[in-house]
Amino acid sequence: MASKTAAAVVDFTRIYTSLGLGKETIAALQAFRKRHGEAQRIQATYASQPTTVDFAHYRSVLKNKAIVDEAEKLLKDFKPVTYDVSEHVKAIEAFETKAVAKAKETEEKIDVELKELQATLANIEEARPFQDLTVMDIGEAHPRIIETVETMMKKGKWTVPGYKEKFGDLNLL
Repeated sequence: MASKTAAAVVDFTRIYTSLGLGKETIAALQAFRKRHGEAQRIQATYASQPTTVDFAHYRSVLKNKAIVDEAEKLLKDFKPVTYDVSEHVKAIEAFETKAVAKAKETEEKIDVELKELQATLANIEEARPFQDLTVMDIGEAHPRIIETVETMMKKGKWTVPGYKEKFGDLNLL
């Protein structure tokens, strides 16, 4: 009975939004809730039906009383089959253990990524604006640029290949 009251109190729309669940997880949860609701409806339908058999009524209606006696004997001797569900429970527990382990692993990965993103954000916030950078700052960050410029100067090349094609010739002569 406590599970019914607990299920009635749960606000699933708040859970969907606050936990940031993925689309597949939300769809699976909604499908599970639908199956659960259908099972509860069917169970309520069967629970409202009478569970006893009035054999005296059938004896008075039927001519063959032996059939009624045999049916009554079969009903009294009936023992429901019990199933060993321990294997299923173990499989569910193993799945749950794997799911929890994977969730913890994902949490650790997200924490590492979050720290990296926070470090990147701090680096961006502390960086100098582009207009404040000097040629030497850029050269220190990428030494290959300085090497390329020095090589071009030694060879007497004063223009950058492809510059005129891309930006046009600005000479007035």
